[in-house]
Amino acid sequence: MYAQGLIGADAATTEDAAFLERFQARIDAEEKIEPNDPMPAGYRKTLIRQIGQHAHSEIVGMLPEGNWITRAPSLRRKAALLAKVQDEGGHGLYLYAAAETLGVTRDQMTEELLSGKAKYSSIFNYPTPTWADIGAIGWLVDGAAIMNQIPLCRCSYGPYARAMIRVCKEESFHQRQGYEIMMTLARGAPAQKDMAQDALNRWWWPSLVMFGPPDSDSVHGDQSMAWKIKRFTNDELRRKFINATVPQAEFIDLTVPDPDLRWNDDTQSYEHGPIDWDEFWRVVKGHGQMNRDRIAARRKAWEDGAWVRDAAVAHGEKRRTRHTAALAAE
Repeated sequence: MYAQGLIGADAATTEDAAFLERFQARIDAEEKIEPNDPMPAGYRKTLIRQIGQHAHSEIVGMLPEGNWITRAPSLRRKAALLAKVQDEGGHGLYLYAAAETLGVTRDQMTEELLSGKAKYSSIFNYPTPTWADIGAIGWLVDGAAIMNQIPLCRCSYGPYARAMIRVCKEESFHQRQGYEIMMTLARGAPAQKDMAQDALNRWWWPSLVMFGPPDSDSVHGDQSMAWKIKRFTNDELRRKFINATVPQAEFIDLTVPDPDLRWNDDTQSYEHGPIDWDEFWRVVKGHGQMNRDRIAARRKAWEDGAWVRDAAVAHGEKRRTRHTAALAAE
């Protein structure tokens, strides 16, 4: 997902021990929790926060790629990118709908995003100056998202798990599309390969921080694991992503920008260099290159679309009134 280890989460809950034991027994038995089932307040709050961050990230993630639709180098590339951006909008819709089953409204979630209370993935606060950035986003960003999202298909909360099945299928298309763009550039003219390498250099480290803070700093990770909202820790998912992605880079003759990257025969896994977590928190707190632009774009879209939402509500009320009158006349 794009929720980055659930920034700002609060898993605190106050139910009595007997209730929590019964609930945990259902979780341990791999039963799906549905909207009308009793659940701890902390479980509900954690899901609202996580699904909301995920939904916001899908919608904000449309912005850097939407900016390239008219500038894509061919009609085929334009059509594929347009389809991808449309998919991301659909993902946001599924996720907002899943969050609403927990008692929160879309208006509330959007207001929290615009006020800064709710977060979206820091990955979308970086600029996309070249066409290769679109390839890097598809390959790395969506690749990291898939690594996070596939386990969410087994999330203990039913509506979220079911929404993720379709999301993962579409994200796999996005990842392949991005990798194919990077492969084409890497095997093209020297200037094109340089462009691909430059994009990899700029997106590699932001992609690694998408998995969230290290496990030692992940405050509510253990509770989310116990409730089976998450199935893997942040560091486990980061390691799986690196192990899958480094061979892909080598295959198209690009170099991962980590001089400390080493293969460990004992763990059968790559060991990476230090991550700049100060940079991560700086961007999360609103000081990235594109933070202001992203929120400004979302605020404008929300305000410009107010009349459409009002019209839809009025139309719905009118239909209900007519239906009630028709029933009364029978």
